[in-house]
Amino acid sequence: MAAMRTLTVAGLFLAFCALGLIAVAISTDNWYETDARRHRERCKNYSNKRNDPGYIYISNNNLPLRMLPKEKNVERRGSSVSGEMLLRAKRHFLPPAPAMESLCSRHFNSTITGLWRKCHRGGFDLETEDLIFKGLVPRCTPIKYYYSSSALPRNLPINLTKTIRQDEWHALHLQRMTVSFIGMAISIILFGWIIGVLGCCKEHDLMQYVAGLLFLMGGTCCIISLCTCVAGINFELSRYPRYMFGIPEDISHGYGWSMFCAWGGLGLTLLAGFLCTLAPSLYPPHTPVVHKPRQENGCV
Repeated sequence: MAAMRTLTVAGLFLAFCALGLIAVAISTDNWYETDARRHRERCKNYSNKRNDPGYIYISNNNLPLRMLPKEKNVERRGSSVSGEMLLRAKRHFLPPAPAMESLCSRHFNSTITGLWRKCHRGGFDLETEDLIFKGLVPRCTPIKYYYSSSALPRNLPINLTKTIRQDEWHALHLQRMTVSFIGMAISIILFGWIIGVLGCCKEHDLMQYVAGLLFLMGGTCCIISLCTCVAGINFELSRYPRYMFGIPEDISHGYGWSMFCAWGGLGLTLLAGFLCTLAPSLYPPHTPVVHKPRQENGCV
């Protein structure tokens, strides 16, 4: 009896902590982060290069020190022609000048993205901070969960335009799935926690078992939400054409602490469901008392 109560209380405590972590993850904006300071610095240095007559600009990519030396082991692996092609394929340390111009033509900012809005990171870009302080640029922009077609160049082919529109619908569908399933997860976990508390107070093993099943169901919804969130981010990074939707290699990006809070809440939810479903099995079985009828005198 004491072991069952201990497991139930531990499961309810973990479920309460999971609710807190998921609530913090939903209400914060650090799901996905980008840092464009190095890219902006490279573009600034590239735009400040000398263009006066008589000065010849040589990119670092064409300098002999930036080229890979010819290795002797390449001839052992295959022919010399394939070795030269392999060395040329590896020579991608810095993009050439036309690629730098195309990358720097797009404006990248250091941002953080959550479920509800996308914000500029504070202290990462002084120019953007000045515009935000003057009220010319908003700090955060809300994320739209309804379809709104983006502005595209008019000289794009029809097939490419259709592909971009279909990708927009697909990305919107993944965003909707992420928000809906994590909302279902936190609602189911909260409902299961209330049932578990009532079952613990009334010492009702069936209610505790139902609470454990609800925790597992909420964890399943949370898994679906996080997987669709990761799939949506990867889909945005791999959209075609790359020169319009891709991110340069010198922009660092990754998941933020809000995403890890959600994954931590998922783990605690599954552990709470396991404990609450295991607790009723430790309850001692009811042995009904059978009353034998009294035998009267003269009855056999």
